[in-house]
Amino acid sequence: MSVGFTKITNYFSQTGQVFNLKELEQMQRKKPDVDIISDILKLSMEAYPDSTFVHSLNHQYIERGGLSKKQLEGLYQKAVKVKSIPVGKLATLEAVILKKPTRYKSDLPANTPLYEKDEATGRMINDILAKYPEHKRVLFFQSKFENNEPLLPAEIAELQRFAKMLK
Repeated sequence: MSVGFTKITNYFSQTGQVFNLKELEQMQRKKPDVDIISDILKLSMEAYPDSTFVHSLNHQYIERGGLSKKQLEGLYQKAVKVKSIPVGKLATLEAVILKKPTRYKSDLPANTPLYEKDEATGRMINDILAKYPEHKRVLFFQSKFENNEPLLPAEIAELQRFAKMLK
């Protein structure tokens, strides 16, 4: 950290002003007027005046102050074809691209059913209904079971109590 940066941060912290670290970093740049990406964008717009891609990149660069890695890669692919862009600027753009982090998307998780039927509970319900087909409470449990609604622990305990009475 340089002495100038420390003085600026101390000044802002003492005065109670809110400061943006990005602005402070830009204040420290050696040559703030050198902007390789905007230079390449301008030269690319001159070479491709009808390209909406290059114009949209330029608009986003002006509005947001930067481009994503994929956008910079697309700009690089366009800029390589332009002969008027110096090789050094292309190399600098390539270095900026390599410096940016690559974001990976993880694979989607496998689809699993929201509710898995408990086969033991299904057998208990069928056994009770085989002996007492008109049992209203067990018919209610059967409808819940077939509609993939989870049975509460109290309801399962009640079913087990009914199954014990059968034996």
